[in-house]
Amino acid sequence: MTIYGLYAREHDGWFSVASLIRLMAGLGADEPAVRSSISRLKRRGILDQQRRDGVAGYGLSAAGLRTLAEGDRRIFGRSRAKLSDGWVLAVFSVPESQRQQRHALRSRLTWLGFGTVSAGVWIAPGQLAEETAEVLERSGLSGYVSLFRAGYLAFGDIARQVGQWWDLDRLQDMYQEFRDAYAPLAEAASPDDATAFAGYVRMLTDWRRLPFLDPGLPAELLPADWPGSAAADLFARLRARLDAPARRHVQTVVGPNPDVVSDAT
Repeated sequence: MTIYGLYAREHDGWFSVASLIRLMAGLGADEPAVRSSISRLKRRGILDQQRRDGVAGYGLSAAGLRTLAEGDRRIFGRSRAKLSDGWVLAVFSVPESQRQQRHALRSRLTWLGFGTVSAGVWIAPGQLAEETAEVLERSGLSGYVSLFRAGYLAFGDIARQVGQWWDLDRLQDMYQEFRDAYAPLAEAASPDDATAFAGYVRMLTDWRRLPFLDPGLPAELLPADWPGSAAADLFARLRARLDAPARRHVQTVVGPNPDVVSDAT
């Protein structure tokens, strides 16, 4: 998914199976594992099987393109909220007979970065209001939820409340793990193109889940030693360092005439 997100849209959304196998080999994945991953993305509706000039391959579906566009906004473009943004509340009650829709709604709210005030009242920084409405509408879940803009009036310390609504301890641990894992990559000697590609894909794969768990809370409400800021700085440094050589490697592998693999997944 990371490879498609980073590079496929520069190649008309499509990669040959052979190119994917060669790219993933640089990450230590063998051919059966690659084919299995492709099949999972196809079942999820992210990829469509396509042959181009007789070459077996997979292209991004319309749903896949939307998913990647949403991910781009979250991973590369979201700014930290300000206290003046206020909050957005999602209030919902889904009947037990529609358990699947209730699970889907909770999953989407979690993916958007909402915290939990109570079972049917979820909260996020106000800057997420428009994105939330758009995602719920497109997912067919808007009929189950009401959205409100709100300001915190009373009672108690809001920073302490935030620590109850979101699992900040887990987020802190995840940010620190990211820093521990990838700080050496930022200090190492300049890598060759293939090594840069492997490092960048692994780094972004580990990073991309964090912006979907971190709602971008105002800095005033976070612990003083919050590791997310340093982790974001590390991510930006690695991106600037690895992006160009990684892209060269992909172009070398994909090329204008990818090898043909006879059997598509």
